[in-house]
Amino acid sequence: MDLEFSGEVWFWRGPSPFHFVTVPADECAALRAAAALVTYGWGMIPVAARIGGTRWTTSLFPKDGGYVVPLKDRVRRAEEIDLGDTVTIRLTVAV
Repeated sequence: MDLEFSGEVWFWRGPSPFHFVTVPADECAALRAAAALVTYGWGMIPVAARIGGTRWTTSLFPKDGGYVVPLKDRVRRAEEIDLGDTVTIRLTVAV
């Protein structure tokens, strides 16, 4: 399953601070349909992700009935991404 969408980068301070992009509702519906086949626990979905020329592997986190994509610091640095920027993300979920 391949998905591509754009979203705004936001910051979560929590005990483990991180930057995220929220997956839009339509894409979340497709992910929920595949989740039972690929999740490894707590609703996490492993994906290969790409922004611009930077690729990485991560897992989508379930949040508020949808999913969020964590952005690693090295990805943000490589693509010069700042808090509040809108980015286009391509995800590949192995189903």
